[in-house]
Amino acid sequence: MNINELKSKIGSGELDEKLAELYGAEAVAAQKDRYLDACGKFAAEFPQAGEVSLFSAPGRTEICGNHTDHQHGCVLAAAVDLDVIAIVSFNDSSVIRVKSAGYDMDTVDISSLDPKEGEKGSAALIRGVAAGFPKRGLRAGGFDAYTTSNVLSGSGLSSSAAFEVLIGTIIDRHYNDGKAGAVEIAKMGQYAENEYFGKKSGLMDQTVCAVGSAVFIDFKDTSAPEVTSTAFDLDKHGYSLFITDTKGSHADLSDDYSAVPSEMFEVAKQLGKEYLRACDEDEFYGKIPELRKTCSDRAILRAGHFFTENKRASIAAKAIESGAIAHFLDIIKKSGRSSAMWLQNLYSTKKPFEQGITLALAMSEKTLKGAGAYRVHGGGFAGTIQAFVPNELADNYAKTMDSLFGEGSCHKLRIRNCGGIQII
Repeated sequence: MNINELKSKIGSGELDEKLAELYGAEAVAAQKDRYLDACGKFAAEFPQAGEVSLFSAPGRTEICGNHTDHQHGCVLAAAVDLDVIAIVSFNDSSVIRVKSAGYDMDTVDISSLDPKEGEKGSAALIRGVAAGFPKRGLRAGGFDAYTTSNVLSGSGLSSSAAFEVLIGTIIDRHYNDGKAGAVEIAKMGQYAENEYFGKKSGLMDQTVCAVGSAVFIDFKDTSAPEVTSTAFDLDKHGYSLFITDTKGSHADLSDDYSAVPSEMFEVAKQLGKEYLRACDEDEFYGKIPELRKTCSDRAILRAGHFFTENKRASIAAKAIESGAIAHFLDIIKKSGRSSAMWLQNLYSTKKPFEQGITLALAMSEKTLKGAGAYRVHGGGFAGTIQAFVPNELADNYAKTMDSLFGEGSCHKLRIRNCGGIQII
């Protein structure tokens, strides 16, 4: 179909059922407006386009397994209903042109797939993802796309991973009939981010965005992580998921973030291993007096967090699978307490008077009066918290958080039970 036919399908309601599945019935009208606007912008950017397709890739939220993946541990996360969408026309050339809302056009000639000196940002990610296909004996080709994203940047929802998965899904579906699949697309996204974009990220973000639903990942073998996906309908259990941006600055926090894995690695080294997953937990606790001679108390505490958090991620995933919501919420509370006391990533010791995350958690405790669960979200030190809130308390909770951190700081999310997809 051409762009006008796509606009007609959207406007007539032919996609309403699919939009309700992705975003919830209450969001269909707003999403139709969003998609129609994207169609208009696509037509303006690519007036000569012929057949068009429609793609989407979600952001993600970490649920349990805080700072465990870099130690080959286990993580539980979920795709959410904030996504990046693309209107795409394939040109069967070697040129990929992507115009993302609010950014200049990226034009990437993938006849050369080596990293290009001076190429930065999304163009580098596009080339890096495309490079992953020939490495697997698959094809990569050109297309023209207009993209728009409502994945909140800087809130730990993985806007970059969503974009990488989107590009990978576009290439895989058209040029390879989906042969690569979600996990391989995730690996391509990580490779692009590491080797082309210059950010040494793990594989969790891309995997969750690509696979969708609630996703349990075991990184014991990082070259072939075990991935289990489970549908998770919070509304069925009477709960809503919220992310609150506490508006804390991430500037000058690189040392805080890098200290977490480096301290864990140091403890593992003292135990004769490369990373904590390879260490024996009982041996660790038995050797704490000896470890204190070479490792800081904080490093020891962070290692202790890993051992318990690694097990919690698996227990929380099983609770979701069995529908044991009360057990699940209890695990999330324990995970949050462990991050606060053992991992210690609620605020930077360089900025002890800036404690937006701690304040948000304290007010969540007061507002929810023991109901639901709440925890630091993502890397920590500044940024966001996550809360599972009983539906009857949802409006009051959102108002309380917005009153603290500004209107629109608190976002209600839905867990999306699919990953990167071709809608049409």
